Amino acid sequence: MPSTFHSLISRLIKVEPREIPVAALSFLFAFSLMAAYYVLRPVRDAMSSDWTDAELSWLWTLNFFISAAAVLLYGFVVSRIELKKLVPGIYIFFAASFLLFYLGTLWLSDTGFIDKSFYVWVSFFALFHISVFWSFMSDIYSSEQSLRLFGLFGAGASIGAVVGPSLPVLLGEAIGVYNLLLIAALMLLLIVPVIFYLDKHRATSASGSNDEATPASLRSIGGHFFGGFVDFLSHRFLLGIGLFILLYTMMSTFVYFELKNVMVEYDRATRAQYWGMMDLIVNTLAIATALFATSRLATHFGLAITLALVPVIMVFGWIAVAVAPGLALLVALQIVRRAGNYAITRPGREMLFTGVEPETRFKTKPVIDIVVYRGGDVVAGWTYTGLAQGVGLGLGSISVFAAAIALLWALVAIFLGNQYRKTSGSVKTANRVLTET
Repeated sequence: MPSTFHSLISRLIKVEPREIPVAALSFLFAFSLMAAYYVLRPVRDAMSSDWTDAELSWLWTLNFFISAAAVLLYGFVVSRIELKKLVPGIYIFFAASFLLFYLGTLWLSDTGFIDKSFYVWVSFFALFHISVFWSFMSDIYSSEQSLRLFGLFGAGASIGAVVGPSLPVLLGEAIGVYNLLLIAALMLLLIVPVIFYLDKHRATSASGSNDEATPASLRSIGGHFFGGFVDFLSHRFLLGIGLFILLYTMMSTFVYFELKNVMVEYDRATRAQYWGMMDLIVNTLAIATALFATSRLATHFGLAITLALVPVIMVFGWIAVAVAPGLALLVALQIVRRAGNYAITRPGREMLFTGVEPETRFKTKPVIDIVVYRGGDVVAGWTYTGLAQGVGLGLGSISVFAAAIALLWALVAIFLGNQYRKTSGSVKTANRVLTET
């Protein structure tokens, strides 16, 4: 029976029998993490309709500078704290921060400042928590394993993203919006034992050897606190990943602003429910794709096609919106973009980091995932505001501009996939030579 079960699992999602324990825990990690975030996301997004486009753009600008400073501080911490303590410590810290926000809503009668601070902080958390998760996964699994398993973890994240927003939808009015912060904090704390178990057993369960993993987890990365920024600016491949993310944020921002403006007429509780329902639809669609399609796309067609698939769809989607501007097409485009990102684009992007050094994973990756991403938010937010309010362009004209950006995004994806293939081929050749020697 175990053999039959292992064979069935391997056939469905390409997990080898020896990988099942750690892969299952990694799946649970991704699920719990995203469930916690998606409890918070509808609360954050419901606040955005209270502010103008310019106010929101200023908040995103502030978020960029806060994110850059936080990543520098994180680089300092990574240089000095053992990896074994780093990852769980991060999630304990965020759980404590959301508890403090909850207490702030009880202590202050005017929550305007709390709301804007919470919006900025959750926007930072939105990128940081998942960046650390994928850094940890890239440190556990090899490049070959990532092609097979990262889609599975993406499915875990999508399932968590279905369960998470169901709580605001079902309980938002009953328990109050701010009480959802306590639920998210508890979810983050429950992740900590899973992290310790993964770190302890990753050698024998994931890679089959414990010669290197345990010592690596007991030492800090070292180096300078600004090393991630230097590393990013010094390598064309890493700059390419940064450009890929920058273009992705342009897609996200243009759709987000349109949806935000449509919901002005609704009260905050209703907005939270609508954003939650959108999250449910997107992540439900992403689950099956991540479970059964991502690994097959990556292993059979390579990362170039895998990374370029969603950008190409976005090109045609924006052209359709330009021809027939309307809410229905815009919502459909948002669903395709987000579901495709969770199931295909994000796991594929994280595969690019499995062949780099630990310092790049834990220092440079947050620079790309957070600072570049939030910098993209600033550029995209003010670009949209300038096009819509400054120039006075309508949805159709803005869609043509977005289609051109999506085309450039697809070309960058092909470049990254081809570079990864060349690098992986070189590593495999070197390993084969060493083995023969």
